Amino acid sequence: MKLFDAHCHLQMPQFDADRHDVLARMQDADMGGLIIGVDYETSRAGLELAKAHDFLFAAVGLHPNDNPDEEFDTDKYEALARDPKVVAIGECGLDYFRSSGEGQAARFEAHIALAKKLNKALIVHCRDAHEDCSSILQKTGISEFVPVIIHFATLTAAQAQTYLDFGCYLSFPGPVTFTDMYDDSIRLCPIDKLLIETDSPFAAPAPHRGKRNEPAYVIEVARKIALVQGVSVEEVTKAAVTNAERAFGLH
Repeated sequence: MKLFDAHCHLQMPQFDADRHDVLARMQDADMGGLIIGVDYETSRAGLELAKAHDFLFAAVGLHPNDNPDEEFDTDKYEALARDPKVVAIGECGLDYFRSSGEGQAARFEAHIALAKKLNKALIVHCRDAHEDCSSILQKTGISEFVPVIIHFATLTAAQAQTYLDFGCYLSFPGPVTFTDMYDDSIRLCPIDKLLIETDSPFAAPAPHRGKRNEPAYVIEVARKIALVQGVSVEEVTKAAVTNAERAFGLH
């Protein structure tokens, strides 16, 4: 495996018309991917897709505000998460950009408890809530038990350092390719703590900005990291695969 997209949503309807072609491009690139759930139905659908392809894996979780009407039913999610194709819990966390955050902390901590119980990695979504997110991670000490991945790591250097100090992985997305705002956090991220992701179908990197994103585009994130860190693209892609294998226990 030469590439790994640590965060994608291939089960979403944006791929219904050409999912087969998108998957074929992944195979042509000799890459794997982690399909992320944002609620129960997308978690279930992501797992089914992962079970049909040996280069795909799944994460199950309830996004902090994508489906505000759904309650986090631990038993239902645990039943999904016990499938060996599920290698992580999430995405979960805190998002104050679109809501006040009421009830999000308790839901986040329930995901953390499930990740710890099942000994599976935790994928953290955090937007406009880094102080509270850091506090919960520190309070629960979850990174001492399972790998913790900070999804969509568009962070200041100080925020990145806080998460790195907790032992977290930083998963860099497409937007790092069209701005230098996040270069400092890329520079300080050790190569054994970085992951690359698309968050597809969202947030396509340059030169695909404005189009539907897809996993094969993750190479553009690797190119930006290589440029900022002063290493080869191959060194970044190799590290990202090795780190994914370690964090998610891939076999």
